[in-house]
Amino acid sequence: MSLRVAAVIAAAMILLPAFAMADKHGGRSDAVNPAIIKATQGAARPDADKARDKYRHPVDSLSFWGLRPGMTIVEISPGPGSWWTKILAPFAKDTKGRYIAGYVDMAAPNLTDAGRKARADFLAEYADAAKFGAVEVTDFGMTSGLRLPDNSADFILVARAFHNWSRAPGVTARYMSEFSRVLKPGGVLAVEQHRAPAGADVAVTAPNGYVPEAYVISAAGAAGLALAGKSEINANPKDTKDHPFGVWTLPPTRRSAPQGEPANPNFDHTKYDAIGESDRMTLRFVKGR
Repeated sequence: MSLRVAAVIAAAMILLPAFAMADKHGGRSDAVNPAIIKATQGAARPDADKARDKYRHPVDSLSFWGLRPGMTIVEISPGPGSWWTKILAPFAKDTKGRYIAGYVDMAAPNLTDAGRKARADFLAEYADAAKFGAVEVTDFGMTSGLRLPDNSADFILVARAFHNWSRAPGVTARYMSEFSRVLKPGGVLAVEQHRAPAGADVAVTAPNGYVPEAYVISAAGAAGLALAGKSEINANPKDTKDHPFGVWTLPPTRRSAPQGEPANPNFDHTKYDAIGESDRMTLRFVKGR
């Protein structure tokens, strides 16, 4: 056997477990792209982020969603910690793609100093081009929509935001319409979201952080985005979804008192830590060609 053939076989064996998991959980038949694995294992990610991979399965999730080298990637509202950013920005850098965060609507009439600071802090955190490439930020909100040209993005990720949007009339519909406008034909809307029980009333579950799958699927369909796949990669059957402080009772937040109140030092986290992170839907939508 030549050294070159042996190297190819060894590389295939390294990728085989990841490939099998993506096929088992996501129903996809293509092998995991090595650039995804590299981005998840990179030095740009702190150990605390990597420790959550057992709940968020970034390699399998991104493979299921169809992330590919060279894509224009848009992440919606990365927020504090920006867990996905530390994967997606290096991936875009390494594959000659483009990373853009839709983060804070600078045109909003009610823009606060905290909002301005959050955006400035985000740009400062990702200013190291050697680690993250040329990270861009654009306006995202009800006033600006998603401030990007029509048909300009290959991949838009929305992670755990629908429970916020669904609490005000018209917000989800507005944003879904914007995602459809900005995506290229054939482009992907990737969704990761805390999942409420089937048939639940979103008005009841959203304040606790959970949204029914049907709510997201219906909103996407109304915007012209077709459901292309559902995965149980991030399912957690131990999540009973009836926690005293909503989904935030669970790790990693581990809330022990109502929002805005001091933490309760006597709160017993044992039961909730044993559950782990939330049960999540993992959905893939595609814009028609």
